[in-house]
Amino acid sequence: MAAYDDRDGFIWMDGKLVEWRSANVHILTHALHYASSVFEGERCYNGKIFKGHEHSLRLLESGRLLDMPIPYTAEEIDAAKEAVLKANGLTDAYIRAVAFRGAGDEMGVASLGNPVRLAVACWSWGAYYGDAKMKGAKLDIAKWKRPSPETIPTAAKAAGLYMICTMSKHAAMAKGCSDALFYDFRGYVAEATGANIFFVKDGEVHTPNPDCILNGITRQTVIGMLKDMQIKVHERYIKPEELADFEQCWLTGTAAEVTPVGQIGDYTFEVGDLTKRVATEYEKLVRA
Repeated sequence: MAAYDDRDGFIWMDGKLVEWRSANVHILTHALHYASSVFEGERCYNGKIFKGHEHSLRLLESGRLLDMPIPYTAEEIDAAKEAVLKANGLTDAYIRAVAFRGAGDEMGVASLGNPVRLAVACWSWGAYYGDAKMKGAKLDIAKWKRPSPETIPTAAKAAGLYMICTMSKHAAMAKGCSDALFYDFRGYVAEATGANIFFVKDGEVHTPNPDCILNGITRQTVIGMLKDMQIKVHERYIKPEELADFEQCWLTGTAAEVTPVGQIGDYTFEVGDLTKRVATEYEKLVRA
Protein backbone atom coordinates (compact mmCIF):
# COMPACT_ATOMS: atom_id res chain seq x y z
CA MET A 1 0.00 0.00 0.00
CA ALA A 2 1.33 3.43 -0.96
CA ALA A 3 1.96 6.04 1.72
CA TYR A 4 -1.00 8.29 2.38
CA ASP A 5 0.76 11.32 0.88
CA ASP A 6 1.75 9.51 -2.33
CA ARG A 7 -1.36 8.15 -4.05
CA ASP A 8 -3.38 8.70 -7.16
CA GLY A 9 -6.78 10.29 -6.76
CA PHE A 10 -8.42 13.45 -5.52
CA ILE A 11 -9.10 15.19 -2.21
CA TRP A 12 -11.72 17.89 -1.70
CA MET A 13 -10.18 21.01 -0.15
CA ASP A 14 -11.93 24.30 0.58
CA GLY A 15 -14.58 23.89 -2.08
CA LYS A 16 -12.74 22.17 -4.91
CA LEU A 17 -11.16 18.86 -5.85
CA VAL A 18 -7.36 18.82 -5.96
CA GLU A 19 -4.92 16.14 -7.06
CA TRP A 20 -4.06 13.86 -4.11
CA ARG A 21 -0.35 14.68 -3.97
CA SER A 22 -1.10 18.41 -4.10
CA ALA A 23 -3.45 18.39 -1.10
CA ASN A 24 -0.93 20.08 1.21
CA VAL A 25 -0.86 22.74 3.93
CA HIS A 26 1.82 25.16 5.11
CA ILE A 27 4.15 24.17 7.96
CA LEU A 28 2.80 27.12 10.00
CA THR A 29 -0.78 25.87 9.84
CA HIS A 30 -2.24 26.67 13.26
CA ALA A 31 -3.70 23.19 13.73
CA LEU A 32 -0.28 21.57 13.43
CA HIS A 33 0.99 23.58 16.40
CA TYR A 34 -2.09 23.96 18.63
CA ALA A 35 -4.40 21.03 17.74
CA SER A 36 -7.13 23.36 16.42
CA SER A 37 -8.65 20.54 14.40
CA VAL A 38 -11.80 18.41 14.41
CA PHE A 39 -12.65 15.47 12.18
CA GLU A 40 -15.08 12.73 11.26
CA GLY A 41 -14.57 9.13 10.17
CA GLU A 42 -17.33 7.59 8.04
CA ARG A 43 -17.87 4.54 5.90
CA CYS A 44 -19.56 4.22 2.54
CA TYR A 45 -21.20 0.87 1.77
CA ASN A 46 -22.46 0.03 -1.71
CA GLY A 47 -22.35 3.68 -2.69
CA LYS A 48 -24.22 4.97 0.37
CA ILE A 49 -22.52 6.80 3.25
CA PHE A 50 -23.85 5.38 6.51
CA LYS A 51 -25.40 8.18 8.56
CA GLY A 52 -23.38 10.71 6.61
CA HIS A 53 -25.59 13.69 7.49
CA GLU A 54 -25.30 12.90 11.21
CA HIS A 55 -21.53 12.91 10.84
CA SER A 56 -21.66 16.27 9.06
CA LEU A 57 -23.77 17.73 11.86
CA ARG A 58 -21.36 16.39 14.49
CA LEU A 59 -18.41 17.91 12.63
CA LEU A 60 -20.09 21.31 12.80
CA GLU A 61 -20.84 20.85 16.49
CA SER A 62 -17.24 19.85 17.18
CA GLY A 63 -16.08 23.01 15.47
CA ARG A 64 -18.49 25.07 17.55
CA LEU A 65 -17.22 23.49 20.76
CA LEU A 66 -13.65 24.44 19.81
CA ASP A 67 -14.70 28.04 19.06
CA MET A 68 -13.91 27.29 15.43
CA PRO A 69 -16.99 27.92 13.26
CA ILE A 70 -16.78 25.83 10.09
CA PRO A 71 -17.80 27.94 7.05
CA TYR A 72 -19.95 25.26 5.40
CA THR A 73 -23.42 23.87 6.01
CA ALA A 74 -24.04 20.20 6.75
CA GLU A 75 -25.57 19.89 3.29
CA GLU A 76 -22.45 21.36 1.67
CA ILE A 77 -20.29 18.92 3.63
CA ASP A 78 -22.54 16.06 2.49
CA ALA A 79 -22.07 17.17 -1.12
CA ALA A 80 -18.30 17.36 -0.70
CA LYS A 81 -18.21 13.78 0.53
CA GLU A 82 -20.26 12.59 -2.44
CA ALA A 83 -18.03 14.52 -4.82
CA VAL A 84 -14.81 13.00 -3.49
CA LEU A 85 -16.24 9.48 -3.62
CA LYS A 86 -17.28 10.01 -7.24
CA ALA A 87 -13.93 11.56 -8.20
CA ASN A 88 -12.09 8.54 -6.80
CA GLY A 89 -14.49 5.99 -8.25
CA LEU A 90 -15.24 4.38 -4.88
CA THR A 91 -18.49 2.84 -3.64
CA ASP A 92 -17.06 1.08 -0.57
CA ALA A 93 -14.69 3.38 1.30
CA TYR A 94 -13.65 5.11 4.47
CA ILE A 95 -14.19 8.89 4.43
CA ARG A 96 -12.25 11.42 6.48
CA ALA A 97 -13.53 14.99 6.79
CA VAL A 98 -11.23 17.32 8.73
CA ALA A 99 -11.71 20.97 9.64
CA PHE A 100 -8.80 23.00 10.97
CA ARG A 101 -7.42 26.46 11.55
CA GLY A 102 -5.02 27.20 8.74
CA ALA A 103 -2.07 29.51 8.35
CA GLY A 104 -2.88 33.20 8.55
CA ASP A 105 -1.97 36.46 10.22
CA GLU A 106 -1.58 34.93 13.70
CA MET A 107 0.80 32.31 15.04
CA GLY A 108 0.14 32.55 18.76
CA VAL A 109 -2.40 30.58 20.74
CA ALA A 110 -5.13 33.05 19.74
CA SER A 111 -5.99 32.70 16.07
CA LEU A 112 -9.35 34.29 15.34
CA GLY A 113 -7.93 35.88 12.20
CA ASN A 114 -6.80 32.59 10.68
CA PRO A 115 -9.12 30.87 8.22
CA VAL A 116 -10.98 27.69 9.17
CA ARG A 117 -10.36 25.20 6.38
CA LEU A 118 -12.10 21.96 5.43
CA ALA A 119 -10.86 18.91 3.56
CA VAL A 120 -12.45 15.56 2.69
CA ALA A 121 -10.55 12.45 1.62
CA CYS A 122 -11.60 8.85 1.02
CA TRP A 123 -9.85 5.55 0.51
CA SER A 124 -10.42 1.82 0.65
CA TRP A 125 -9.94 0.51 4.18
CA GLY A 126 -10.69 -3.01 5.37
CA ALA A 127 -11.27 -4.32 8.88
CA TYR A 128 -9.71 -1.92 11.40
CA TYR A 129 -8.63 -4.73 13.74
CA GLY A 130 -7.73 -7.28 11.08
CA ASP A 131 -8.78 -10.83 11.98
CA ALA A 132 -10.10 -9.77 15.41
CA LYS A 133 -13.63 -9.93 13.97
CA MET A 134 -13.35 -13.71 14.15
CA LYS A 135 -11.29 -14.42 17.25
CA GLY A 136 -11.69 -11.23 19.30
CA ALA A 137 -9.33 -8.32 19.81
CA LYS A 138 -6.79 -8.27 22.63
CA LEU A 139 -6.67 -5.04 24.63
CA ASP A 140 -4.08 -3.61 26.98
CA ILE A 141 -5.13 -1.27 29.81
CA ALA A 142 -3.82 2.24 29.18
CA LYS A 143 -1.84 4.10 31.81
CA TRP A 144 -3.56 7.34 30.75
CA LYS A 145 -7.06 8.36 31.81
CA ARG A 146 -9.85 9.95 29.84
CA PRO A 147 -10.04 13.59 31.05
CA SER A 148 -12.85 15.37 32.85
CA PRO A 149 -15.24 17.43 30.68
CA GLU A 150 -14.24 20.34 32.92
CA THR A 151 -10.74 20.23 31.40
CA ILE A 152 -11.44 19.75 27.68
CA PRO A 153 -14.54 19.58 25.41
CA THR A 154 -14.95 15.81 25.52
CA ALA A 155 -18.11 15.91 23.37
CA ALA A 156 -16.05 17.13 20.38
CA LYS A 157 -14.29 14.76 17.99
CA ALA A 158 -11.16 16.85 18.32
CA ALA A 159 -7.63 15.97 17.27
CA GLY A 160 -6.17 16.95 20.66
CA LEU A 161 -8.23 14.29 22.42
CA TYR A 162 -6.43 11.61 20.40
CA MET A 163 -2.91 12.36 21.62
CA ILE A 164 -3.14 9.86 24.47
CA CYS A 165 -4.88 7.43 22.11
CA THR A 166 -1.84 7.25 19.85
CA MET A 167 0.49 6.86 22.83
CA SER A 168 -1.67 4.16 24.42
CA LYS A 169 -2.14 2.21 21.21
CA HIS A 170 1.61 2.23 20.55
CA ALA A 171 2.20 0.87 24.06
CA ALA A 172 -0.48 -1.79 23.53
CA MET A 173 0.97 -2.90 20.20
CA ALA A 174 4.39 -3.28 21.82
CA LYS A 175 2.74 -5.86 24.11
CA GLY A 176 1.13 -7.74 21.22
CA CYS A 177 -2.30 -6.17 21.71
CA SER A 178 -4.65 -4.63 19.15
CA ASP A 179 -5.71 -1.66 21.24
CA ALA A 180 -5.95 -0.25 24.75
CA LEU A 181 -8.82 0.32 27.16
CA PHE A 182 -9.01 3.65 28.96
CA TYR A 183 -10.40 4.28 32.40
CA ASP A 184 -11.79 7.76 32.93
CA PHE A 185 -10.58 10.47 35.34
CA ARG A 186 -12.69 8.89 38.13
CA GLY A 187 -11.35 5.39 37.53
CA TYR A 188 -14.39 3.97 35.71
CA VAL A 189 -14.19 1.98 32.46
CA ALA A 190 -14.38 4.46 29.55
CA GLU A 191 -13.54 3.34 25.99
CA ALA A 192 -10.82 2.10 23.66
CA THR A 193 -8.52 4.45 21.74
CA GLY A 194 -10.95 4.87 18.86
CA ALA A 195 -14.06 2.90 19.79
CA ASN A 196 -16.78 2.63 22.40
CA ILE A 197 -17.11 -0.57 24.43
CA PHE A 198 -19.95 -2.91 25.41
CA PHE A 199 -20.15 -5.86 27.80
CA VAL A 200 -22.60 -8.75 28.25
CA LYS A 201 -23.67 -10.36 31.51
CA ASP A 202 -26.65 -12.72 31.99
CA GLY A 203 -28.10 -11.75 28.63
CA GLU A 204 -28.06 -8.02 29.32
CA VAL A 205 -25.71 -5.38 27.92
CA HIS A 206 -23.68 -2.84 29.88
CA THR A 207 -21.86 0.14 28.41
CA PRO A 208 -20.17 3.17 30.01
CA ASN A 209 -22.16 6.33 30.52
CA PRO A 210 -20.79 8.75 27.86
CA ASP A 211 -20.43 11.79 30.09
CA CYS A 212 -16.69 12.24 29.42
CA ILE A 213 -16.26 10.26 26.20
CA LEU A 214 -17.60 10.64 22.68
CA ASN A 215 -21.13 9.29 22.37
CA GLY A 216 -20.32 7.54 19.12
CA ILE A 217 -22.78 7.41 16.23
CA THR A 218 -22.08 3.67 15.89
CA ARG A 219 -22.55 3.33 19.66
CA GLN A 220 -25.97 4.96 19.44
CA THR A 221 -26.88 2.82 16.43
CA VAL A 222 -25.99 -0.41 18.26
CA ILE A 223 -27.93 0.62 21.37
CA GLY A 224 -30.96 1.20 19.16
CA MET A 225 -30.48 -2.23 17.56
CA LEU A 226 -30.26 -3.93 20.96
CA LYS A 227 -33.45 -2.25 22.13
CA ASP A 228 -35.20 -3.40 18.96
CA MET A 229 -34.02 -6.93 19.83
CA GLN A 230 -35.67 -6.51 23.26
CA ILE A 231 -32.29 -6.74 24.98
CA LYS A 232 -31.89 -4.62 28.07
CA VAL A 233 -29.10 -2.04 27.87
CA HIS A 234 -27.57 -0.44 30.96
CA GLU A 235 -25.71 2.83 30.32
CA ARG A 236 -23.87 3.28 33.59
CA TYR A 237 -20.58 3.69 35.42
CA ILE A 238 -18.59 0.46 35.27
CA LYS A 239 -15.88 -0.30 37.83
CA PRO A 240 -12.69 -2.03 36.64
CA GLU A 241 -13.25 -4.97 38.99
CA GLU A 242 -16.51 -5.74 37.15
CA LEU A 243 -14.52 -6.84 34.10
CA ALA A 244 -14.05 -10.22 35.79
CA ASP A 245 -17.82 -10.85 35.76
CA PHE A 246 -18.64 -10.03 32.14
CA GLU A 247 -19.02 -12.90 29.68
CA GLN A 248 -18.75 -11.10 26.32
CA CYS A 249 -17.36 -7.80 25.07
CA TRP A 250 -17.27 -5.85 21.82
CA LEU A 251 -16.12 -2.51 20.44
CA THR A 252 -18.08 -0.14 18.21
CA GLY A 253 -16.93 2.64 15.91
CA THR A 254 -17.08 3.72 12.29
CA ALA A 255 -13.67 2.17 11.57
CA ALA A 256 -14.06 -0.69 14.07
CA GLU A 257 -17.71 -1.36 13.10
CA VAL A 258 -18.64 -4.12 15.61
CA THR A 259 -15.49 -5.95 16.71
CA PRO A 260 -15.49 -8.70 19.37
CA VAL A 261 -13.01 -8.49 22.24
CA GLY A 262 -11.40 -11.68 23.54
CA GLN A 263 -9.15 -10.24 26.23
CA ILE A 264 -8.56 -7.05 28.24
CA GLY A 265 -5.47 -7.24 30.41
CA ASP A 266 -5.90 -10.47 32.41
CA TYR A 267 -9.64 -10.69 31.75
CA THR A 268 -10.97 -12.98 29.01
CA PHE A 269 -14.28 -13.00 27.13
CA GLU A 270 -15.96 -15.40 24.76
CA VAL A 271 -16.97 -14.35 21.26
CA GLY A 272 -20.52 -15.35 22.10
CA ASP A 273 -23.83 -15.57 20.29
CA LEU A 274 -25.01 -12.08 21.18
CA THR A 275 -21.75 -10.50 20.03
CA LYS A 276 -21.95 -12.40 16.74
CA ARG A 277 -25.59 -11.46 16.31
CA VAL A 278 -24.94 -7.75 16.87
CA ALA A 279 -22.03 -7.82 14.41
CA THR A 280 -24.16 -9.60 11.80
CA GLU A 281 -27.16 -7.32 12.23
CA TYR A 282 -24.96 -4.22 12.06
CA GLU A 283 -23.44 -5.47 8.80
CA LYS A 284 -26.93 -5.96 7.37
CA LEU A 285 -28.02 -2.51 8.51
CA VAL A 286 -25.13 -0.57 6.96
CA ARG A 287 -25.58 -2.37 3.65
CA ALA A 288 -29.37 -2.15 3.55
